[in-house]
Amino acid sequence: MTRCIQCGEIPKYKCPTCLQPYCSVLCCKEHKLNPCSAPSKPEVCASKPSLSYEFPTEDTVAPEKLELLRNSTELKKCLENPHVRTILELLDKSPHPDELIQKYMQEPIFTEFVDICLNTVAPAEDIDKL
Repeated sequence: MTRCIQCGEIPKYKCPTCLQPYCSVLCCKEHKLNPCSAPSKPEVCASKPSLSYEFPTEDTVAPEKLELLRNSTELKKCLENPHVRTILELLDKSPHPDELIQKYMQEPIFTEFVDICLNTVAPAEDIDKL
C-alpha cells in the first residue's frame, strides 16, 4: 500500500509535479520545501516489448494470448461497467483474492467478465484438443 512520503500515513493526494503521495496540507508544504520534478517517461520502443516469465507453469498464459485480451472489444466493453472495475480493484488489493473470487463468481457480471477472458485465452476448440 502506498504511504505519504512525509509522514507515512495513508495518502489522499498526489503532488501535481512529481506525483508522490501525501496526506495533508502540512505534508504538502513540507514536501514543497525541496524541489521536485516530473517522473521520467519511459522510452517508447518501436517494437512491442517481449514478455517472458521467470517461473512459468503449465497454467501460465502465453504472451500472444495476453495480447488477444488487450485487443478484445468484448472485454473492453465489459470493463466499461464500473461494478466490474470495482470488483477487480478489490481483488487486486485483497490479501486473500481466492476467497473473494468465490464470492464474486456468484455475480453474473463478474462471471461474464471471467467467461470473456477464458474464451479469449483458451477458446473451447483449444480445450477440446487437450
